[in-house]
Amino acid sequence: MASIREYLRSRAKEGRSINYKERIRSHKLTIFYRGVLGVALAAAVVVMIFVSWENREYEECVIVNSIPINKVEGSTYLPFENHILTYSKDGANCMNSKGEVLWNQTYEMQNPIVDINGSVVAIGDYNGRVIYVMDTNGRIGEVTTNLPIRDFSVAANGVVAVILDDSKITRINLYDKAGNGLVESETSMDKSGYPVDISLSPNGELLAISYLYLDSGLMKTSIAFHNFGEVGQNLSSDRFVSGYDYHGTIVPFIHFMNSGTAFAVADDRIMFFSGTEKPLSAAEKLLGDKIQSVFYNDQYVGLVFLNTEGDGKYRLDIYDAGGNLISSKGFDMEYTNITFQKDEFFICSDTEYSIYNIHGTERFNGQFDEIVYLFVPQEKSNRFLIMTQNAMRLMEMK
Repeated sequence: MASIREYLRSRAKEGRSINYKERIRSHKLTIFYRGVLGVALAAAVVVMIFVSWENREYEECVIVNSIPINKVEGSTYLPFENHILTYSKDGANCMNSKGEVLWNQTYEMQNPIVDINGSVVAIGDYNGRVIYVMDTNGRIGEVTTNLPIRDFSVAANGVVAVILDDSKITRINLYDKAGNGLVESETSMDKSGYPVDISLSPNGELLAISYLYLDSGLMKTSIAFHNFGEVGQNLSSDRFVSGYDYHGTIVPFIHFMNSGTAFAVADDRIMFFSGTEKPLSAAEKLLGDKIQSVFYNDQYVGLVFLNTEGDGKYRLDIYDAGGNLISSKGFDMEYTNITFQKDEFFICSDTEYSIYNIHGTERFNGQFDEIVYLFVPQEKSNRFLIMTQNAMRLMEMK
């Protein structure tokens, strides 16, 4: 009988032990599932907030500051970092967002060419022989050539690549910001073609050139990349590192978005190239419609077409730096400019503007009370600087 009692006590203890273990396991699982649910709910809230923020709409705009500034006849406004560049045939100046003139450069030019790369701008005259190089603080250098200037590109460090006309040949020379010659090269129509466009990477190490020439009577474009850094020093004298041929098409535009990504626009396609040392073809998209305009920043490229399908007179196709088409938007505005800033884009005319997120959702459409020559998004996402005939105004969306 005693052994039976002991057996029953032993079973009861085991039952209590098993029961306690099950309770502990159940408690741990409950905590785990609550944690997972909490994380999922938090993630859902974050996604909802992000989507709500991304698709938010503005209700009104107000002018929060206005500074009297008279636009000089024949002058042009351009965004220059967080400043405003004004240039004409007689000179150029740089203003900050308070309307204060930071520097003034006088010159006499018939057809001024302006190229901006980050906080550096180069200004020279087509067919002239002098290029002025400035940053936001003032002049940092000057390039003087002994041959007529046809085109040039400036890097963010002040290095300038210049196309020079020399009778039967064309020279492409590289200068530092002080005007010292770094590299000299030459080309001819029967050798490699005529350089249609050039672009320097922001760090000044890569140069992209679009050449047009005839091959057995047929039109052909070649894109060549040259490396002026350490990698290029170990190669041929012209520092050529990669190139691509395109038959039956013209490539009038090529540009470095950043030091490792370039894009080129032909009359029938857009091409993207990637690489900080030896740029390689990363993407190529054939286009069925004729390109009307090209707009870009360091993240996105926008191509405008006449819209043959869907709503709107025009269609804006937006590509990221990898060559992926991320959105397409139809619109009717007779635009003068399209600007990208962070994950938004802005379509503007001199009397109207529309604000969209990068996927094409409209956030606001408004009318200007006066003719606007420049519309510049500010670092704060809901603020814009506008230049009119008589003032610099700071506009805020609410």
